[in-house]
Amino acid sequence: MAILSQDTLSEGLQFLSEQDADLARVLDQHGPPKLRQQPQGFPTILKIIIGQQVSRSSAESTYRRLCDAIGPPEPANFLALDDDALRSVGFSRQKSRYGRELASALVEGRLALDLLAGKDDDAVRTALTALPGIGAWSAEIYLLFALRRADAWPASDLGVIVGAQKVKNLDARPTRQEMDAMAEPWRPWRGLATFILWHGYQML
Repeated sequence: MAILSQDTLSEGLQFLSEQDADLARVLDQHGPPKLRQQPQGFPTILKIIIGQQVSRSSAESTYRRLCDAIGPPEPANFLALDDDALRSVGFSRQKSRYGRELASALVEGRLALDLLAGKDDDAVRTALTALPGIGAWSAEIYLLFALRRADAWPASDLGVIVGAQKVKNLDARPTRQEMDAMAEPWRPWRGLATFILWHGYQML
């Protein structure tokens, strides 16, 4: 259960460079990727829910309007918002339900986010995906950004897919099966490889 940090970055980059010449080329040409991080807790998972199937700018706008309305989001103040209030800041009906399910699970003690840091990757995935609206992509993004797990693998992320297509010089976007096969040699650093693919998506 390796953690991504500046202390482990060089080890992971060396491993991936030795395993994959295409990743090594991106690193040689453009340098190491920036490790984006988010704090652990309710606001970050809520951001991830907001960001499902929308652009980053749209998600950021919705989250900013939510914060303007209630301050820093917490389960209690989120649950106090009715449908009209959530709609006014940009939540769809579906995402309103997902946010409420998450907040309720935390208030009722069915989910303890502070304990996830001590669990292995699969246990975190199981705990998060038990909630409506938190699928594999959302769980992997939380593992990567909040828990900084080195082997998180958001293979269905569009930026990762397009990044892989560019880095590997493929004619078409790889399928999920092809993505997983491609990433197998990158274990246990698939999370770091994800940052390199995003880096390649932006740079190539």
